[in-house]
Amino acid sequence: MILEGNYAMNRQKLVSQIRRYVPYNEQEEADKALILNWIEKNDDAFLRDNVVAHMTASAWVVDKDRSKVLMVYHNIYRSWSWLGGHADGETDLLAVAIREVKEEAGISDVRPVSEEIFSLESLTVDEHVKKGRYVSSHLHLNVTYLLEADSEEQVSVKADENSGVAWFTPEEALKKSTEPWFVERVYAKLVEKTKSWR
Repeated sequence: MILEGNYAMNRQKLVSQIRRYVPYNEQEEADKALILNWIEKNDDAFLRDNVVAHMTASAWVVDKDRSKVLMVYHNIYRSWSWLGGHADGETDLLAVAIREVKEEAGISDVRPVSEEIFSLESLTVDEHVKKGRYVSSHLHLNVTYLLEADSEEQVSVKADENSGVAWFTPEEALKKSTEPWFVERVYAKLVEKTKSWR
């Protein structure tokens, strides 16, 4: 694959951001090294064609006073979860995160609290069927951004991906998710990190 133009520039910008990112804990330190290594060794790291691991972007969406978190009820995982999606060839992962929030929650006014990376994760994805097609187990190499939206704006589901969209207090969000690993390793971390952004 030949890397040209904006793709190469955005890819290098993201790699630089990841390198500068100061890990929050041991998990992020290990995942930072894994993500950098994978991007550097795989030209197709931003494509689902790489069936072993590929880049994704997630959004931890809060309201203006940081008292609520936006979540969707994910159809595949059958749990309340954060918003986000596959890079699908896009190397500007902040743009991916914002786009996914708009698509998944039906809101138009969403903006970054910061354009810097908020969190890093490597996430295991169990095998599943999507749109009638079998998808083997793989890794999502994930970059998370802290975004802000108006909790009064009307939300709507994206029926092919989720069946609920709602704002919760951070404490409620931790209780609503039925994925223990995500609650303990990801969402609890994001709740704690958000406190420093008040």
